[in-house]
Amino acid sequence: MTAAEKIKEMGIVPVVVLEDAMDAKPLAKALCEGGLPCAEVTFRTAAAKESIRIMLEEYPEMFVGAGTVLMTRQVDEAIEAGAKFIVSPGLDPEIVDYCIEKQIPVFPGCVTASELAQAVKRGLEVVKFFPAETSGGLAAIKALAAPYVGMKFMPTGGINLKNVRSYLESDVILACGGSWMVKKDLIQSGQFDAIRQMTADAVALVREVRGSQEK
Repeated sequence: MTAAEKIKEMGIVPVVVLEDAMDAKPLAKALCEGGLPCAEVTFRTAAAKESIRIMLEEYPEMFVGAGTVLMTRQVDEAIEAGAKFIVSPGLDPEIVDYCIEKQIPVFPGCVTASELAQAVKRGLEVVKFFPAETSGGLAAIKALAAPYVGMKFMPTGGINLKNVRSYLESDVILACGGSWMVKKDLIQSGQFDAIRQMTADAVALVREVRGSQEK
């Protein structure tokens, strides 16, 4: 199964910011128990590399990637930690080409036709759409998808339990990135039971939406 297929199967990718790698294990446990063994750990903090390593060491069944990757050295650090995919907020040709060279799946952020053209040129079939809600949301994604037949999107930014359904109902959406179930304050205050419950709620919604589409 490809990285894109695994992400599609999940439906939602929790976007995680960890200030302390000590929180990686209990967070991974909460996500797995909630039915979503997946995470995009952002390189916004110094704890990212170690957090990815811990998650995969403790829960090898997890599908963990690195987000907010802005430099090639971060790609190296992510791969070293065991990351299965790379996500960046924008389309940086150097980062994308480096990931292709390293044979690690990469999902760069695209919000314009010009950026999508660069992604298509490099053979990418899935891109991030960020920041989703402030960049026109689902309507903008559908308009961009029209000339780029076959391109799938992973919208992130402003996605929550209230609006995720409409995204998931669209056939151009591979999955949604979201942080509502893994908010930084919940992690820092050790509310892993709450995270597990919100994760389970998100998983139930994905199954409800995608299950009805398959019928």
